[in-house]
Order: sequence, then structure tokens, then C-alpha cells
Amino acid sequence: MKKYKVGMYGGKFMPFHKGHLHCVKKASKQCEILYVLLFTGGDQEIRILNEMGNPEWLLPKNREEHMKKACETLPNVIVKTIDTTKCKKEDGSEDWEKETPLVLDACGKIDAVYGSELEYSDYYEKAYPRADYVIIDVERKAVHISGTMIRQMPEEERKKWIV
Repeated sequence: MKKYKVGMYGGKFMPFHKGHLHCVKKASKQCEILYVLLFTGGDQEIRILNEMGNPEWLLPKNREEHMKKACETLPNVIVKTIDTTKCKKEDGSEDWEKETPLVLDACGKIDAVYGSELEYSDYYEKAYPRADYVIIDVERKAVHISGTMIRQMPEEERKKWIV
């Protein structure tokens, strides 16, 4: 029996890379069902896409397809896209509190939220008070990479990190 019935791991995944897959594999071993949620339409995503000239490999549809392919051998992993375009504060920035009901609609009751960022702890504890926040590889020792680093790489180097 697994520790959690339902887990959630979410992000922009710009791009979905070996570090993300490492987290998904670890989380999927602890959950009966793990939802991997691709959040699209946020201000940071839009800024990155605009700055980079909207490259094909970073467009939401292509990221979702890539994630599904990378996770296809993990039978308890479900990849879904959450459009957060309408989840904005008055200043136009992302409003995570408006995103929370969308996550709950997509996943139902969540027992564990997965991530690798300590800075999100307070939000997750507030948004999902009945779920454990499980941090995986916070120091990025298992896979020393980030989406920011990958986006800055030449194409041939970038391909080595994207799963």
C-alpha cells in the first residue's frame, strides 16, 4: 500500500526536464494516483514566452504532449493542464488562491503536494491544509538543473536535459 492516495505536482515546466521527471518518479512511488499539473496562462509564463519569441518547444500544447510522453511508463501518473488565464489579481499578476479551486476540481482530495521549493511551503499549507507538502531534492543534488538554466542553453546542450 502506498503512503498517499492522491498526490499533486504542479508547475509551468518550461521545459519539463530530467529534474522534474526525477520528482515525478519519486512522488509516484508514494501515491496511488499522482496528478502532474501543467499551469498555463500565468504572467511569468507569458513573459518568458514573449522574451524568447514563443519557441515551439515551449508552447503549452507541446509541453503537455512532452510531459505525457515522458510519464507514459508511470501508470499511476495523470498529466493535466490547468489554464490560469482568468486567475489574476487586479494588477495582472497571478493569483494562486484563485488557482486552488481549479486544482481541487482537477484532482479531488489531495493528500500530498510535491515540489522542490521551500518558498512555497506557506502557500501549500494554506491552500491544501489536509495535504503534506513533500519536498524532493530541494538542493538539486540528484539532478542539478533548472528550467531557467535550460532555456539559456544552446539547443544541442538543452536537448541533453529535456526528457
